[in-house]
Amino acid sequence: MPFPDGARLLVLTADPVTFLESFRASVVDLSKRSSQDLGEISGILDAVCWIEAGKSVLFSRTVNGLTNIWKFNLKDKSLTQVTFGTGPDEGPMPDPAAKGFYFVSGKSSGFLTAYNVSTKRSTEIASENATQPAISRDGKRVMYITVPAKDRMELWVADIDGSNKVKLSTAASLATAAWAQDNFHLSFVVEEAGKPNKPYVIGADGSGLRALTWTGGTIQSLIWSDDQKSVYINSFEKGVTDGRIWKESAEGSTPEKLIDGCGFTWDVAPGGQYLLNLILGGDKAGIYEYSIAEKKCTPLVPGVVTFSILFARDGKSILYAIPSRRDVTIYRQPWQDGKLIGQPQVALKLPFAFPLVSGGNAYDLTRDLSTVVYARPGGHADLYLLSQRGPI
Repeated sequence: MPFPDGARLLVLTADPVTFLESFRASVVDLSKRSSQDLGEISGILDAVCWIEAGKSVLFSRTVNGLTNIWKFNLKDKSLTQVTFGTGPDEGPMPDPAAKGFYFVSGKSSGFLTAYNVSTKRSTEIASENATQPAISRDGKRVMYITVPAKDRMELWVADIDGSNKVKLSTAASLATAAWAQDNFHLSFVVEEAGKPNKPYVIGADGSGLRALTWTGGTIQSLIWSDDQKSVYINSFEKGVTDGRIWKESAEGSTPEKLIDGCGFTWDVAPGGQYLLNLILGGDKAGIYEYSIAEKKCTPLVPGVVTFSILFARDGKSILYAIPSRRDVTIYRQPWQDGKLIGQPQVALKLPFAFPLVSGGNAYDLTRDLSTVVYARPGGHADLYLLSQRGPI
C-alpha cells in the first residue's frame, strides 16, 4: 500500500509454499529502489488497511484457529491484538470520521451439491464449508475438502449421493488432485509451512497411504497416466510462465521434467499419447494439447476461460464449462487422434450458476454428463464499529 508521501510502499510478501502461515513486511523506497525489512509476521493474514496512515496497519490474522483483528506498528515493529472474540473477525476498514474502524465478524458456510441431469434433482453431499470436488472416472465417488477452521482442512471421500463418507486426511492446508483409472486410488496434496508441497497416493477406504518423492515447487495438481503407472505433476515455479509439468512413477521415483509454458494438465487422452492442458489466463489463455511422442505443445481452443477440462467417457470429445450470471454451459469439442473435429457444440446447459473457483476448483463433471457436483459457498456475518468505547 502507498504511504501518504507517495514515495514509499508497504509491501507484504510470502513464499508460495509457506504463505498460509507467515508473511514478511517491508517498506520499499521507490526513488532509491531500496527496501527496509520489517520482519516476519506469523499466522494467516488477510485484508490489510492503514489505521494511522504511514504509521500502523490493521489486518485479519489467524492464530491457533482463531481469527481476530491485529495492529502492526511500523516504527517499533510491535504486534497488538485488537479484537478478542471467537470470530472470525475480518475486513478491517477505518471509519472516515476517525472514530475507530469497521470490521466483519461471522462464519462462512456452504454446501457441496450433486445435481442429477436426467431427474433434475439435487442431493447434498456435504452440508458444511466444502469445495474442491473431484469425481472418480466411473462417476460413482467424489473426493472433496472441508474447512472446519481457517487453519484446518479435511479430505473426504463419499459416494456420489453423499453416502458412505470416509475421512482420509487432516492438515492445515489440503488440495484434492485426481482419481486413478481403477476408481479406487486417488492423489492429494498437503501444504506445510517451510516445506515443499507433498503429494500423496491413497486408497478410497484410507488404505495404502504413501508419499511421492516430489520435493519441488508449489503443486497445482496431479493427474494419473493412462496406464496408472505414473503421475503428471503440475507445478508453479519461479521464472516459469504458464506452468511446468513433471512426470513421476506412481510408486515414487526421481521426477522427470516434461515441458514449460504449456499450461497445466487436467486429463490424459485414452492410450496416453496426449495430455489435455489448460492455461488459466493471460494472452495465451485456452485449451492446449501436449504430444508426449513429439514433445510438442499445440493450442486447441484458444481464449477459453474455464477451470476444468476433461475427455468425455468415450474419449472422442473434450468437455469444458463456461459460466454466466444465471447458468452454466457445458461445451463438447469433438476430438480424435490429437486433432479437433468441427466446432464446439453445446452439450448441456445447467439452469443455475456456480463459481469456477472457491478455495480451489468449485465443481466437477462426470464424463457422461449425468451428474454435476458443485460448491455453494455462503455464510452469515455482522458489521461492527470498534470505537474507543468498544464495539457497537
